[in-house]
Amino acid sequence: MRFPPQFLDELRARLPVSEVVGRRVKLRKAGREWKGLSPFNKEKTPSFFVNDQKAMWFDFSSGKNGNIFDFVMLTEGVSFPEAVERLAGQAGVAVPLMTREDEQREERRKTLHDIVELAAKFFEATLAARAGARGRGYLADRGIASATQLKFRLGYAGADQYALKEHLGAAKIPVADMVEAGLLVAGEDIPVPYDRFRDRIMFPITDWRGRVIAFGGRALEKDVAAKYLNSPETPLFHKGATLYNLAAARTAAHEGASIIAVEGYVDVIAMVTAGFAATVAPLGTALTADQLALMWRMADEPVLCFDGDDAGRRAAYRALDLALPLLKPGKSLKLAALPDGQDPDDLVRSGGREAVEDVLAAARPLADMLWARESEAGPFDTPERRAALEARIVEVTAAVGDEAVRRYYRQDFSARLRRLFAPEDIATRRRNWNERGRRSGAGARAATPGAVFGRDERYVAASPQLAASPLHRGHRAAIPRREALILQAILNHPWLLHDRLEELAEAEFRHADTRKLKTALIDVLAHRFGQNPSQNPSQNPGQDSDRESGHEIGPDAEVDRAELIAELTRQGFADLLGRIERTITTPSVWGARSQAAAADVLLTWRQLLALHRQWQSLTRELREAELALGHDNTEANYARLREVKARLSSLDGTEALIEGFGAPSGRPARAL
Repeated sequence: MRFPPQFLDELRARLPVSEVVGRRVKLRKAGREWKGLSPFNKEKTPSFFVNDQKAMWFDFSSGKNGNIFDFVMLTEGVSFPEAVERLAGQAGVAVPLMTREDEQREERRKTLHDIVELAAKFFEATLAARAGARGRGYLADRGIASATQLKFRLGYAGADQYALKEHLGAAKIPVADMVEAGLLVAGEDIPVPYDRFRDRIMFPITDWRGRVIAFGGRALEKDVAAKYLNSPETPLFHKGATLYNLAAARTAAHEGASIIAVEGYVDVIAMVTAGFAATVAPLGTALTADQLALMWRMADEPVLCFDGDDAGRRAAYRALDLALPLLKPGKSLKLAALPDGQDPDDLVRSGGREAVEDVLAAARPLADMLWARESEAGPFDTPERRAALEARIVEVTAAVGDEAVRRYYRQDFSARLRRLFAPEDIATRRRNWNERGRRSGAGARAATPGAVFGRDERYVAASPQLAASPLHRGHRAAIPRREALILQAILNHPWLLHDRLEELAEAEFRHADTRKLKTALIDVLAHRFGQNPSQNPSQNPGQDSDRESGHEIGPDAEVDRAELIAELTRQGFADLLGRIERTITTPSVWGARSQAAAADVLLTWRQLLALHRQWQSLTRELREAELALGHDNTEANYARLREVKARLSSLDGTEALIEGFGAPSGRPARAL
């Protein structure tokens, strides 16, 4: 009896070897493997090992090894078909028989594999050829090097709507096969099938064996209906059942790399380039149960990396709801939030590997994220509100599928509820706080919405939003974009140092590196160029400078800029200057660029400084609101906290409003 190969692959994906073997052999964790006593020989020292990444078991006492099917056949004395049936029952799936039609279908799949591979090679060749100049330019702008393009087999589909069709036709591939492989668009209302992918960067998608099964295409034109376009569902490709970079991540995970899930193709490439080889991504959809199962097959606790904005938070919460029914002993998730306004590609370009490591180090266990979601709707200052929270906790923990895991979730969350609601006298709270301080070496504690603290207790307000903020933590991960823009304006227009020195000095920077560069700029002005800060023209706000009135600056400006950059480079700031430039990924804020006219630079400068001061004020208000809520858990204090958070959120990204300026620089005027 034969079984479809894809069905056997599905069983291997659904049933880790440790789960199958663990029903007969008592296993315990040993590094990346499991070990136990041999089921084939009597022994006192474990020599039987299981490796879920390799999907194999090894018995060194008997010299036997194999996969899940071999283990069932050897330990239960059954044939291969019987082993498949038993494992299918364990996995909860029906057993399909390999009929003659199935055999023909499998042969058909092999043919489609060959066709898709030919298409991948065609796209690669097009990117490398003269016709691929447009695609190579886009990849260069994204900082994707040639070696990386080859590693990921990136390609380019030209604008000609029949290029791939004609190429495959020359290789005697029938049009019907091209359509079935998802390479052509066809239909009753389409007289002549044409190429599905046109004028797009092509990202080959592989199965877990590394065979190309589909493509993702990134449009180069701005006005297309779909920025990213995936292959349709085909006999080879089911987008909810695979992950981008799956095969390479599987190998890297076996070698000890952590499984990290991000959102898109370029994010995966950026992360792998930065040294995180086991990074994967869903294929244009929210995470699915099948994709989660694939990650759990490679690692016990994959890290899901989401954007730090509201959309990222919603995606994280959807992942929580997806994971709860699927949790098993030892199988869970961690969730990491990126700095607001940055995706992994931005993060890698602005901060490098260290930036990503900082974000991953702050990843929170699934249970913590679930508790935060349910408890953030506080305050809980009435019996009814406390009862509502308890009811929600009971409801969400009931969604956990595994009985043992569900029991421990209920115990954990019951303890959290008791800590949240049970009153403590001030002496007990102070003693507990001091004990925590001795253990952590810190003199402050974080506030949870709804928690009640003594008024005389030492306290630093830090909600999850503020404490996780890269700015609050002095995060290496991301130079704040507004701070980068302020510094970039000065680097490109050094005359701002003379005209606006006092404003620069008063600006409070939260990132350690930007503070250092700001200090260096002021020092360079005072010592290198002999500028006396007390004579700064900006101290006389009623007097316009030539630059402010729109007059051109002197011919020595470029010399000053070159001398400034040279001096900063000599002081060891070369890498930081590059990071600052890479941080500015908002093209609309062009007023800080070197080609902007002086009058536009000043308009940009004023807007940036105004926004920055507003952000500083709101951040202080947020800390005060959190402290007030911690001291006095009232509806008024909670409403104030929510209002400040909303204002702070609405401020993010408003640098783009500067796009309206530009007439002195020869740009068309646009209203704000």
